[in-house]
Amino acid sequence: MSGGPLTGIKVVELAGIGPAPFACMMLADMGAEVIQVERLEPSGLGSASDPRKRISNRGRRSIALDLKKPEAIAIVQRFVADADILVEGYRPGVAERLGMGPDECLQRNPRLVYGRMTGWGQDGPLSQSAAHDLNFIAVTGALHAIGPAGGPPVSPLNYVGDFGGGSLYLVAGVLAALVEARSSGRGQVVDAAIVDGAMSLSSFMFTQIANGTWSHERGSNLADGGRPWYDIYETSDGKFVSLAAIEGKFYNQFLGLVGLNPATLPAQNDPAGWPELRERLAALFRSRTREEWAQLLEGTDSCFAPVLTAEEAFDHPHVRARDILVDRGGVIQPAPAPRFSRTPSRIGAEPVPAGTHGSELLVQAGYTAQEIDRLRSEGVVA
Repeated sequence: MSGGPLTGIKVVELAGIGPAPFACMMLADMGAEVIQVERLEPSGLGSASDPRKRISNRGRRSIALDLKKPEAIAIVQRFVADADILVEGYRPGVAERLGMGPDECLQRNPRLVYGRMTGWGQDGPLSQSAAHDLNFIAVTGALHAIGPAGGPPVSPLNYVGDFGGGSLYLVAGVLAALVEARSSGRGQVVDAAIVDGAMSLSSFMFTQIANGTWSHERGSNLADGGRPWYDIYETSDGKFVSLAAIEGKFYNQFLGLVGLNPATLPAQNDPAGWPELRERLAALFRSRTREEWAQLLEGTDSCFAPVLTAEEAFDHPHVRARDILVDRGGVIQPAPAPRFSRTPSRIGAEPVPAGTHGSELLVQAGYTAQEIDRLRSEGVVA
């Protein structure tokens, strides 16, 4: 079996938190060789957790360096010399101050694609401000749009910001730049900002705004629970199910399966009747357990699915059949996505403590055993 589609591609990751490691996990899953350069004393979210269970760190080798020392920067530059992609998630200007900015790295390797992952972007009045996922999506309009009618905005975890607007756009950007570099022979800088990506993800909302069909009141639009046939309902056992029967033919199939006569209900697309229709549907779903509804409706064209916890999802028949979640070393984790017919992705090595592969990476970079001992004794490398 051949490797993933990125087999032969070399990536240097200046380790950080959040979207940059997740992006590099995706690159590693797709077959890229990723060298993760950790600081000697990693800080930030996740640094205190078991490093062997940090799923986003899977599939790469790790070296820990004191990046305040010039010899550590020289080591990174050796890695850069034959790399295809570099990814860094520092605050703007930090890589430059360390001596690993785009100018230095592209001078060493003119074909390098230099991917930069930030929340605010490399410029703009907020570019130097500390913030996290929730702050970035707050200024894009995305956060304001998420939440129940009459209630406050609700955090969508880190899906919209860090991973959706950040990691996925970074991966798309560096791979597009890599394709271009193969023909031009010249690398470039990819400025991936969460605010940019989250705003791009809001294209559907801006389409509705342009057409005058969007309401800025939460819970009043098509995809935010504003329609009774596109919403989440509680079941008799206190669990929840989702209904998304937008099209008339699917809605009618749903009604037939649950035994509701359309003639006794308000018309599907009559806003005046939606409050009554919602009450009827809520009462209906409260009459059975989540499992009973799943037995009746799953696998039909009624656009139904039970709302599962992450643990429950592992045992769902569809998730099982496609191996969407896998058990690696006792850690349940998502399988690589997307899927390739000829060059399938795979989960590589399990996550390791920072610096685990320091010696072998230094040997690979051309350092002698004596030089490695000296670098260790001087605190340059763990």
